[in-house]
Amino acid sequence: MEKFTGFDLPLKGMPDGTQTFEYILGTEFFRNMESADVSAGNVKVALTVMHSGDIYELSFKLKGEINIPCDRCLDDMLHIVDTSYDMSVRYGEEYNEIDDDNIVIPESDNVFNVANVIYDTVMLTIPIKHVHPEGECNEEMREILESHLAHLAEDEEEPNEASDDRLDEEDAQDEEQCDPRWEILKKLKGNN
Repeated sequence: MEKFTGFDLPLKGMPDGTQTFEYILGTEFFRNMESADVSAGNVKVALTVMHSGDIYELSFKLKGEINIPCDRCLDDMLHIVDTSYDMSVRYGEEYNEIDDDNIVIPESDNVFNVANVIYDTVMLTIPIKHVHPEGECNEEMREILESHLAHLAEDEEEPNEASDDRLDEEDAQDEEQCDPRWEILKKLKGNN
């Protein structure tokens, strides 16, 4: 029998029925996946494979935590991972991702490496904006940010009536210099 290592799931020869596999995603896993967003992690993955005929139903359940940088202060922050993902794998002539949940792998492949599927599932739990809760950001970085924001506000000039008059004159000139094709479009719009 072949020896399988890491995240290679031995599909060929798997008996019909249910098989379970467990993985622990540590810091080394995220480093090997060349993740710029995750500096450390401890996520437990429970994978259940239901094999029936030529279809393998994979059900991933992930629980744990990862460290990601705060968008505001850039210090590490804890992000809880608690998610699941289901997909189907079957053999065919060549590799084909039918959609996110259905994959065909070549008959020549004895294993299906689940590392990328697991990694993508973890990464999809990270919100677009990830910041520390209020008051938990690095105080020194917060002060630097505030000093830059205060500096920007001082550089902006107060609007006054003279500048408003200038803006009105500029708007009038812009309308006069408008491309004549816009006038034709405005007339067409008015007829509808």
